Amino acid sequence: MARTVDPARHEHRRLVIVDAALTVFAAHGFDGATTATICRRAGIGSGTLFHYFPTKLSILLGILEYGTREVRESAARWDGRQDSLGVLLEIVARSADEAADPRMPGFVHATAGVMHLPEVAAALEVDAGAQRACLRPWVERGQAAGEIRTDLEPARIVAWLMLFMDGYLERVALEPGFTAAGEKNLLIATAKEFLVPR
Repeated sequence: MARTVDPARHEHRRLVIVDAALTVFAAHGFDGATTATICRRAGIGSGTLFHYFPTKLSILLGILEYGTREVRESAARWDGRQDSLGVLLEIVARSADEAADPRMPGFVHATAGVMHLPEVAAALEVDAGAQRACLRPWVERGQAAGEIRTDLEPARIVAWLMLFMDGYLERVALEPGFTAAGEKNLLIATAKEFLVPR
């Protein structure tokens, strides 16, 4: 008789591995990270690791997949809200909070080192698509309500918001004096200044 799988336990184990791998990739880069180090960090054996993720690359893709899933699931958080500008600024603030994870600069470097791989490029594009899908309805609602500028098409406004958030993360990752905590309020103020009607 086949063994039944407890979905909650399975998901918890995946999350433990993903969290450990995020830490290891951040500390050692993609090339410097080893599955043995990830196993030690997660407190599991290699057989367990390879049951969930057959390769080191699949672990990195799993981390990116979780990030995309969080973007999609977060969209439900704002259901019923009427203040589009407030929602958009909360999305920007949330991206700043995620950039404050001390592992994020190292993970950005690790991911950048393998962006040329088709699987990584595809995963990053899926994530960008999820972000666009999260932002665009709020831009459109905000324009209809007069809260958001209408001199630019929604897609262009979304592209600029993503540029603010992605550029902010890049600066946090690359510039030692540019900290997530120190620059968050300016990021939000800049996004607000950009979004409000002229």
